[in-house]
Amino acid sequence: MATTSRRSGSVLRDRARPPSEQELALIPWMPSLKDNERERVVGDLLVGDVEAGDFICRVGRPVTYWFGLIDGLLKMSNDDADSPITFTGVAPGGWFGEGTVLKHEQYRYNILALRKSVVAGLPVASFDWLVEHSLGFNRFVMHQLNERLGQFIAAREIDRIASPDLRVARNLAALFHPLLSPGVGHMLRITQQELAYLVGLSRQRVNEALSTLQAEGWIRVEYGGLRVLDLQALRSGTLRPR
Repeated sequence: MATTSRRSGSVLRDRARPPSEQELALIPWMPSLKDNERERVVGDLLVGDVEAGDFICRVGRPVTYWFGLIDGLLKMSNDDADSPITFTGVAPGGWFGEGTVLKHEQYRYNILALRKSVVAGLPVASFDWLVEHSLGFNRFVMHQLNERLGQFIAAREIDRIASPDLRVARNLAALFHPLLSPGVGHMLRITQQELAYLVGLSRQRVNEALSTLQAEGWIRVEYGGLRVLDLQALRSGTLRPR
């Protein structure tokens, strides 16, 4: 898949390799499995290296894998050229599309790599087997679906926020979600341009918003990324008049 043409296709088919032990340790649902369940599916997991501009999923394509992000940054969006909408970003540790996999539907969204990333995939058949046999896995998926619902409700609220500073704050809060993006922790490696793509603002306006949020004490801009200092404030705080 060439980055310049943004070709879609199966990243895991074209660049498949088994995950390393270090990559397996970064998969958040692995600890929920019993030993026999882990042995049953670990050999089915595949990992693919993608370039910026590669599509991992495309609208209308049949679901083949349950995907997760080991490293990098992804964007979930629609396929409307006239009114493009970014639904959310996917940060390290995030797994997505479980609802689509459960229903064996076609994708209703695109997943685009914003930078060079490492993506993992569990085949649909292996996902189905875990749903049928693993209580721990079912609990993980249930929590995922519940948190995802809350995330998209919050996204609708973000669309109504007039303040660009608060829009940036709420989008950052989503990227730092401890359950949906467990690989992030308190430090997210992201550029202002990547954040601008996710928020739908200019890079200059995002830079101004980050300065405001840093002055509030909610974040700290560091070399190569952002450190969250007050996640609750990013989620629901109000800004002081200036």
